[in-house]
Amino acid sequence: MFSLLKPRVKETVPEADVPKTFNRFKWMSFVGVFIGYAAFYIVRNNFSLSTPELQAFLHISKAQIGFLSSCLLIAYGLGKGVMSSLADKADPKRFMSLGLVLCAILSICLALFGNSFWIIAFILILLGLFQGMGVGPAFIILSTYFDRKHRGFVTSIWNTSHNIGGGMVSPLVGAGLAFLGTANWRASYYIVPAVVALVIAALIFYLIKGRPQDEGLPALKENIVDEKKTNGMSSWTIMTKYVFTNPGAWLVSFMDTFVYMTRFGLLTWIPIFLVQEKGFSNGQMMVAFLLFEWAAIPSTLLAGILSDKLFKGYRMPPAIISLVMIIFCIIGYWNSKSVLAVTIFAALAGCLVYIPQFLGSVQTMEVVPSFAVGSAVGLRGFMSYVLGSTLGTSLLGLAVDHYGWGAGLILLETATVLCLICCVLCHRFVKKQEKKAKSATD
Repeated sequence: MFSLLKPRVKETVPEADVPKTFNRFKWMSFVGVFIGYAAFYIVRNNFSLSTPELQAFLHISKAQIGFLSSCLLIAYGLGKGVMSSLADKADPKRFMSLGLVLCAILSICLALFGNSFWIIAFILILLGLFQGMGVGPAFIILSTYFDRKHRGFVTSIWNTSHNIGGGMVSPLVGAGLAFLGTANWRASYYIVPAVVALVIAALIFYLIKGRPQDEGLPALKENIVDEKKTNGMSSWTIMTKYVFTNPGAWLVSFMDTFVYMTRFGLLTWIPIFLVQEKGFSNGQMMVAFLLFEWAAIPSTLLAGILSDKLFKGYRMPPAIISLVMIIFCIIGYWNSKSVLAVTIFAALAGCLVYIPQFLGSVQTMEVVPSFAVGSAVGLRGFMSYVLGSTLGTSLLGLAVDHYGWGAGLILLETATVLCLICCVLCHRFVKKQEKKAKSATD
């Protein structure tokens, strides 16, 4: 680990000041990882939004657009796997800030040097790798500063950050096009979001704090572990001992794989599908793109409350309900004719598809020890992006090129059903583990 990224252990906070300091650092860090993670999506979803312009500029097929999207997402899966594991041993604020700066620089490189298919593919691979530096620090903050009783709702709030960031791309790019003109579309799509991300990177470096014990504060009671044992463990040891052998971590990872196939099968192809197949104008497409992201905000918050209160900490029941509804929403989105109907179904699909993704995130923090959260997130990210996103981008693009958009519908519905099955199995696993733990204490 580079010395730049290592945690800085502070002096112990006086006991009388612990509650106030812990609370202040908790909420500062939460705000930091919220706006920081949103900014990662500003310099990621801008590429998806630019694909109609890029396709026309490079004169490439849908399969090639799918390949470029897969370069970004597969690299992100690899980056998320490696970087999240490294984050377990790093200072969250330095790790997240550096990753965001590197992503902003690469977005600028897309505008300046993205004149050929293979150069763009190379930049996107690098962008995906450094995008992986965003999620690990966020989960570390959530799992070390917030106890399980409140974690569902708090994580639901944080989870809306990527919807806000992803949705902000449309107005940012729209403003850029209005001021710079359509002739400068690359500056609008790539440089404007990058400048915003750089400003946010400086802000989160101030806001995010280290783990409580690195800040001289006591750890949460539920996270107190054998310090000598965990401090001496390498990232690889944590991964192999507490993640690879954990069935719960694998169930959540496969669940995420299929929900990401559905999510990116919709999100990646919204611009091209709506403009070319449904006849939307560029402005109408941007509205649908924004609503797909932002409609998830109230539903994610509601899912967090329901999983904490109504379902007593069980995360999978709301996910199962939403997946059943998604099956019908995809059919409506694919087959509707009017702009209004397609936009409504796009919003509903976005409203629902992020619920199982979010609840899978919460479940990840609860099937492994707190010191292995980054590693578990890494496995989940690797599976969901390397496999899930590839199926939703490259495979769907190839299927549409050869068999039409109807083949895309079949792929998305298959992914949704498989995700539903994984959710049911995950819920059964959690119940079984709770029963086993209860028997051990009786």
